[in-house]
Amino acid sequence: MAEHRVRVTQDSASRWRRRAGEYDTLTEALAAAEPGDTVTVQSGTFRENVVVDKAVTIVPAQGPGTVRIDPPGGVPLTVTASATVLDLVIEGSDRSSPAVLVSGADAAPSFTGCRVETRSAAGVEVTDGARPTLKGCVVANPDGLGLRLRGPGTAAAFEDCEVSEAGQAGLAVLGGATAALERCRVHHASGAGVLLSDPGSAAELTGCEIYEIRGSGVQAEAQAAGRLVDCDIHRVTGNGLTLDGEAELVLTGCRVHDLPENAADLRGRARLSLANSTVRDFGRGALSVWDQGTEASAESCEIHGSNGEYPALWVSDGARLTLTDCALHDLPDALFVLDRDSAAVAEGCSFSRIRSSAVSVSGGATVTLSGCRVQEAGTGLWFRDHGSGGLLTKCEISDVATGVIVTKGADPVFRDCTVRAGSDAGVYVSAQGRGTFEDCRVSHGKGFGFHIIDGCRTVLTRCRAEQNERAGFEFSEPGPVVEGCTSDDVAATPSPATEIPGPRAQLAAATGSLASAAPAVIGPIPDCRPADEALAELDGLVGLATVKQEVRTLIDLISVGRRRRQAGLKAPSLRRHLVFTGAPGTGKTTVARLYGEILASLGVLQRGHLVEVARVDLVGEHIGSTAIRTAAAFDRARGGVLFIDEAYALAPEDGARDFGREAIDTLVKLMEDHRDEVVVIVAGYTTEMERFLGANPGVSSRFSRTVTFPDYTAEELLEIARAQCAEHEYALADTTALALLEHFAGIERGPTFGNGRTARQVFETMVERHAMRVAQLDDPSTEDLQLLVPTDLPAPRLP
Repeated sequence: MAEHRVRVTQDSASRWRRRAGEYDTLTEALAAAEPGDTVTVQSGTFRENVVVDKAVTIVPAQGPGTVRIDPPGGVPLTVTASATVLDLVIEGSDRSSPAVLVSGADAAPSFTGCRVETRSAAGVEVTDGARPTLKGCVVANPDGLGLRLRGPGTAAAFEDCEVSEAGQAGLAVLGGATAALERCRVHHASGAGVLLSDPGSAAELTGCEIYEIRGSGVQAEAQAAGRLVDCDIHRVTGNGLTLDGEAELVLTGCRVHDLPENAADLRGRARLSLANSTVRDFGRGALSVWDQGTEASAESCEIHGSNGEYPALWVSDGARLTLTDCALHDLPDALFVLDRDSAAVAEGCSFSRIRSSAVSVSGGATVTLSGCRVQEAGTGLWFRDHGSGGLLTKCEISDVATGVIVTKGADPVFRDCTVRAGSDAGVYVSAQGRGTFEDCRVSHGKGFGFHIIDGCRTVLTRCRAEQNERAGFEFSEPGPVVEGCTSDDVAATPSPATEIPGPRAQLAAATGSLASAAPAVIGPIPDCRPADEALAELDGLVGLATVKQEVRTLIDLISVGRRRRQAGLKAPSLRRHLVFTGAPGTGKTTVARLYGEILASLGVLQRGHLVEVARVDLVGEHIGSTAIRTAAAFDRARGGVLFIDEAYALAPEDGARDFGREAIDTLVKLMEDHRDEVVVIVAGYTTEMERFLGANPGVSSRFSRTVTFPDYTAEELLEIARAQCAEHEYALADTTALALLEHFAGIERGPTFGNGRTARQVFETMVERHAMRVAQLDDPSTEDLQLLVPTDLPAPRLP
């Protein structure tokens, strides 16, 4: 061995140290070094077992990769102190020992730029309370573990490290040890990319990637725990995540994809939590949750792209699943819940492009769905057998073959749910299925709305069926319990012969049973005041002749289109959303309210109520909150009219970064996704509304027409004042009416002019002045208490 291969430089502050020296071996140099010294190593291969038991720094003289430690047997490098090791290459071939061993409570070393290229039991082993830090290191160990941490108090931190090959797990955290990994890569390992086992064992991975694993991406068992943030797990031969034995994993902002098996498989009371994560392109399932006490939850996640024919979410044997604001799409089946005590809860989730069933419940399992949407599926929800059920609230099912199937004794409860555009039945109940449906609506289907056979004791309360091609309600035998339900194929005053028209009448004649099954318990639509009454109120408004004509034209188009559909003809596709332009106080809100009532009476809207909002109700203070507020306002308007006053405020002239644009974008998407459930009316000044319509390419296409509200003339303002007098039991003297007309004609009509609001304010002022005047009379007559005279008019403003 050449001389002077290792130099020890005195870096400590001790005055009693000998001078620095040069040595032939690392062992000699380390024996001579003191804590704080630097050991500089010339290039070459050292066939010795190196033990570092002092806080020294070891560095290659010629840079990274020039110094190799490769003894014939044993542990090549053992560190038991807080040393610093730079840019070494550690080899070894003893399959009963690790290549690098960090051991002991005093061992808190730092490894930077090191490479472990070995065929050992483990590439790096950390044990007995050691706490090393590894930065920019690479480990390849095709015959054993990549990294192994063992024992309570043992902890290691890895930054920008890579396990490039391992014959077993890439990282194993065992016996209560902990690990923290940032921006690390684990690939080409066997068994598991990351293995967590034993109580107290834990790992936190941030910005890491796990791929090309012959086994599971992450395997957690025996009460171990892990947290992954912004990580990628993909291209493994087993499950992306495997949990068992009360283990727990939490994933945030992660991506689990390109897997032949399950993205996650949970058993044995394990727990998995996913947030803001994506699961895609899996061969079996996204989440398979098994066993009593096993729980999984997902919030704001996207699950899509199954490559197999299995349900994406499988919950069985008493397990539980919770979904919040998740999107599931492009799947063979979405959610299957099986077996007694198994349960799934979903809130605000969407299921779309599902080839078979979006939700299937069987074996006595239950589901609780709130505010969920199912679109483009074979079957929306299928409750298959006895004991299967749950509670579904404010759910929407559209563009499916069959919306809801209830069979063989299943008994779910639906409240305020809608089924739209089914190619078969909206709701189908058979074979002793039951089900309770309250305030539910089935519309625009090609088959029956509610189709209940076999005498099933289904309970229907205040349900509504409209524009279903075969019939709204079809009961083949007595059994269903119906209260307060309505359908557009039931005459307003049904007689026994015409009680159930079309196919149902023919079936009644054949069986003689239908009349007794459902006598006049299903009433006609509308279930609100007739359209004629709302139209009469519209006609009774002062002025607005062009507005009234526009609204009547829309109503005529909708009414005739509905009759054409009933006659089997194609009806024009109408966009019912409107733009109201004009100054304040011209009756825009009133007309919007009446428009909603009329549409409800015609069966176009479910309720026809008005929800009035402005910018402050839609735009939040931080990123993301605007979309939430806008969606909430839209939800409140479901079945009615969303009226956005001063809508131009959402698109200010200098608002390139304004959150109002987010409100507009969210609104445009909601209008498309729920085009038949809400009518949106935007209102504001004419010029400013032109800017609003140009704020988003989709805005102008969503609104069918613009209705202009002109300013009231002086004569119309006088008529409004007269109506106020009549409503509040006051009277205008003839001279007062002339004075009022002159007053209204002389009002300056600037930007602050309030139109009808101005007329009401003038009336209120006159009432106040009248009270002050009459209060001075000792014994005022009834005429005195009612009559408004010219002196009661507001005092003219001085120039």
